[in-house]
Amino acid sequence: MSHAILDLLGQVMTSPWLYVALFALAMLDGFFPIVPAETAVITAGVFAASTGDPNLWLVMAVAALGAFAGDHISYFIGSKAGRRLKGKKAYAWAQQALAERGGLLLVVARYIPGGRTAATLTMGGVRYPRRSFAFFDAIAAGSWAVYSALIGFFGGMAFENDPLKGLLLGLGIAVSITAIVELVRWLRKRRSQGSHRALVVAAQGAEGDS
Repeated sequence: MSHAILDLLGQVMTSPWLYVALFALAMLDGFFPIVPAETAVITAGVFAASTGDPNLWLVMAVAALGAFAGDHISYFIGSKAGRRLKGKKAYAWAQQALAERGGLLLVVARYIPGGRTAATLTMGGVRYPRRSFAFFDAIAAGSWAVYSALIGFFGGMAFENDPLKGLLLGLGIAVSITAIVELVRWLRKRRSQGSHRALVVAAQGAEGDS
């Protein structure tokens, strides 16, 4: 079974259409987040290390361009449907995070499940300046493409003679990093809520003393 999977993946990775597929997946992932774009880029990185095909630099470039294009489509959708998005939990989170972090939200949200789409839709909905959006999104899309491809590449180098194990290692690293980001975000949110409650209690105590 594993040999059949490797043979199929090997054929896909040597096809000249691979780069078109990576671009399309990364673009669709910008506004349709169930598309496995990151998995595809990691897989390409694994085979780039194991077999030399595809070209790692081209993988990074087309993935970044696809993500950049997809985020701009999501921004456009948000600008047209901003009112409908209000009230949704993800929209509210992204709006608050945008107020706190500005354009850096795009870079942070790129590594949060569902956060990327929420961020781009929200920035479109609030009419965030398009030039600033493009600047921060270029950083976000580029860093994501490099990160995903290199995770796969180093996984492929670790298991040069067994690409399947390299792929599993790469996916495991990606999932672990995402989990760590989510944990840190949750802890920071909890700490912030705790601080807010403490301030409220202190303020109420001061009012009672007076």
